[in-house]
Amino acid sequence: MKKILLVGNPNVGKSALFSRLTGVSVIASNYPGTTVEFTKGHLILCGERDELIDVPGAYSLSAQSPAEAVAVNMLKEGDIVINVVDATNLERNLNLTLQLIEKKAPMVVALNMWDDTKHKGINIDVEKLEKSLGVPVVPTCAVTGEGIKELYNRLASAKAGAIECEESERWSKIGEIVSEVQTLSHRHHTFWERLGDISIKPVTGIPIALITAFLSFKLIRFIGEGLIGFVFEPVFEKLWAPLMMKLSSVLGSGFLNEILIGKLIDGKIDFVESMGLLTTGIFVPVAMVLPYVFSFYLVLSFLEDSGYLPRLGVLVDTFMHKIGLHGLAIIPMMLGVGCNVPGALATRVLETKRERFIAATLMAIAVPCMAQIAMVVGLIGKYGAHALALVFGTLFLVWVILGVLQNWLIKGDSPEIFVEIPPYRLPYFGSLGKKVWIRIKWFIQDAVPFVMIGVLIVNILYSLGVIDFLGRILAPVITGILGLPHDAVAALIIGFLRKDVAVGMLMPLGLTMKQLVIASVVLTMYFPCIATFTVLVKELGLKGMLKATLIMIAATFIVGGVMNLIL
Repeated sequence: MKKILLVGNPNVGKSALFSRLTGVSVIASNYPGTTVEFTKGHLILCGERDELIDVPGAYSLSAQSPAEAVAVNMLKEGDIVINVVDATNLERNLNLTLQLIEKKAPMVVALNMWDDTKHKGINIDVEKLEKSLGVPVVPTCAVTGEGIKELYNRLASAKAGAIECEESERWSKIGEIVSEVQTLSHRHHTFWERLGDISIKPVTGIPIALITAFLSFKLIRFIGEGLIGFVFEPVFEKLWAPLMMKLSSVLGSGFLNEILIGKLIDGKIDFVESMGLLTTGIFVPVAMVLPYVFSFYLVLSFLEDSGYLPRLGVLVDTFMHKIGLHGLAIIPMMLGVGCNVPGALATRVLETKRERFIAATLMAIAVPCMAQIAMVVGLIGKYGAHALALVFGTLFLVWVILGVLQNWLIKGDSPEIFVEIPPYRLPYFGSLGKKVWIRIKWFIQDAVPFVMIGVLIVNILYSLGVIDFLGRILAPVITGILGLPHDAVAALIIGFLRKDVAVGMLMPLGLTMKQLVIASVVLTMYFPCIATFTVLVKELGLKGMLKATLIMIAATFIVGGVMNLIL
């Protein structure tokens, strides 16, 4: 089995090209000994099933970042290299191309985004470029599929290039090649280019960002509620509920029935309140949470692949510096809305340890995941928009204040933003679909087991009287400072396993709107779920996580106490 490597700069369309060349079965994993992620799949070449690996994006092989170090190591293992080049930025991309040629790697150059060259008045003589580099060059457009078949056919003729030059001479050589093969012609700006320009200017960019956010969350809610109302709830009510009722009758009354099925409400299974392992434990993550997580990642992936997120990073850069971060920190925050775990992992895009600590702490304290947001909306949405505004407005205020305080108290500087802004383009939906599927698959593998474990633990603790015991001990804090009933202790305990389940556990307690608002804020702030906690320990170190934990607990009781007094 040969290893074929897709190598190129970030934002050159490698993922879309990868999706065109492979089937639907792909694997995302971390490179051994690192936290850098890559994706691999398979294709049939010359009758053999070969492995295609989407190498992390790199600007050079000097290994000045973890991603570049992984790229260098992978080159040692690869048999063929497909160097993906942005045809609209030939000069910059050829820097990596010449370095690959110097490695004597058998390769083919995929001159991607070929359609954009026509729109930008760029003319490239492919035959001359192929002759200059000494390797096959194929114009491609991963979005439309143009050139993909020719690229596949020419993989068998991959060969090492003949260019040899010193590092000091490389840019001079690149200049010679570009002047020989590329000519430019006059053209007018397109609509998308004008839109790209106004997206990063505060006067026009902020309204665009607000409109984008509004439409995004409207779409997320529309898709999520549609899936719940028309797909998942009918399936559970008409198919799963009768099966569980039969199982309940077989088990009879007793401990096992309470654990697996939970309590029957008016002789029926209530998937939210029954709290059974096979009822609430499955219904909450699958029917209540998964639809919103799917719709969120669908919209987020579209914004990623369309080129909007880097522009949003540039737009909010000045504001983010007020809290000790640069604009790209908006990406882990947005990912954290989907799930805090990938949000925590995404803090790696930040350069300094100080930035990563501030970003991770702010996300863990004040950014609820989509699963929790879905449960909060279901829990207090009946009280209207003002109740939801109290919850999410408070969290945003906490996010800003804590960020400013950490920026003031933690020594160090925030580096300037360094990000390449790709042109706006319509995403390749095959690649987008795979990205959403990988994220959803991860959520299913992580969420369902923890929710079921959480429900099981709560049932056992209730049966043993542990919850009531803890409620009495912690009553002065829970009822005195936060104004919540001691029964809410169970939700706080389970919040360490799954916060969405913890919010769901507030439903049967008959809380007032004030108590529900405070409980929702407290559950978001006081501690991350165990999956996020584990990742944060790896990212921040044990000492950093302990410091973050103290900040979380102190902030939670201060904010909860103030809300109890004000409301």
